Amino acid sequence: MFDWRDYGNGIIAFDAGYVRPVLAAIHVVIEAGRVAFIDTGSNDALPNAQAALKRLGLAPDAVDYIILTHIHLDHAGGAGSMMAAFPRAQLVVHPRGARHMAEPGRLVAGVTAVYGEDYVRRVYGEILPVPAERIVEAPDGHAVSLAGRELLCLDTPGHARHHICIVDRRTGGIFSGDMFGLSYREHDVDGGPFIFPTTTPTQFEPEAMHASIDRLLSFRPEAIYLTHYSRVGNIPQMGADLHRRLDAMVACAQQAGGSGAERHEAIKAALTNYLLTELRAHGCPLPQAHALGIWETDLELNAQGLEVWLDSRQPA
Repeated sequence: MFDWRDYGNGIIAFDAGYVRPVLAAIHVVIEAGRVAFIDTGSNDALPNAQAALKRLGLAPDAVDYIILTHIHLDHAGGAGSMMAAFPRAQLVVHPRGARHMAEPGRLVAGVTAVYGEDYVRRVYGEILPVPAERIVEAPDGHAVSLAGRELLCLDTPGHARHHICIVDRRTGGIFSGDMFGLSYREHDVDGGPFIFPTTTPTQFEPEAMHASIDRLLSFRPEAIYLTHYSRVGNIPQMGADLHRRLDAMVACAQQAGGSGAERHEAIKAALTNYLLTELRAHGCPLPQAHALGIWETDLELNAQGLEVWLDSRQPA
């Protein structure tokens, strides 16, 4: 059985089946037999989503909402497949992302430019469009009601300009997508998580990310639910760690010399050394090779995102 975490408050996380186990979570909010999925993973997640409903004793028409934190394909690639499988669902997405869900051609082209065509075909498959009439745009402050349980959408740029976070008014928890960083359960020490920002291409903006982190902290949530990977607590400390590590990662980019491939490797090496040092200070006993294997894609994409940001600051 895939990873399954029932938090006892109407929130469940299960493994999206994306790339490797316990990399990407899909969250389910359940209220009075009605369901909202938060993020969809890739097309490979559909069997797990269907199995989750069966485990809960619910039919496909129990799904009222599929809410995307943003439209990067590890969060939204399976949206078209899930919408086809769950006929009563509405897709809730940032206004900047809505048209890309209805007409995903440009989105797929952008992802292909980053990852390459073979990778996109192998990992994501065919990205199905969502009928426009089933898409609900969620600007800042938009709320949906799941059988009376309010889910409040916040505009939270910094990782991407089409990013929202969702506040569950029933529990006070927040579904943060990639806005509140990455925290893999393999790096927990005595239940304490290790967290760091994600600065992936192409819309990373450090000042906006700092502001969005502070906005989430202002709600004083007891828990935040990350797509990578699920629930973290001790939120004030996690927020302070994110702010500090974000500044350090930006400094790694600013201090890198050279250009092109040379600069990229310098940034990636600096990020690797910094995060390994922080992980050791956290007390994580994982062998270095194992830790780096978990971070392999993140380190590459974070370096790319920092480079795009550096280049965006150069005079035209």
